[in-house]
Amino acid sequence: MDREHIKGTAKKVEGTVKETVGKVTGNKEKEAEGKLDKAEGSAHKVAGDIKDAIRHGTE
Repeated sequence: MDREHIKGTAKKVEGTVKETVGKVTGNKEKEAEGKLDKAEGSAHKVAGDIKDAIRHGTE
């Protein structure tokens, strides 16, 4: 697992927490922020997957 995967996982967890807090408190802005964080985390994971594929393809 490289740095992109770790950053992606952390961002997805942060997003999940924000989204849940937003839902519980009725704060739509916090809920939307959480969804954006989760999407950003997914993007980091994809970047990590691409780096892994390149790295393994050149070995």
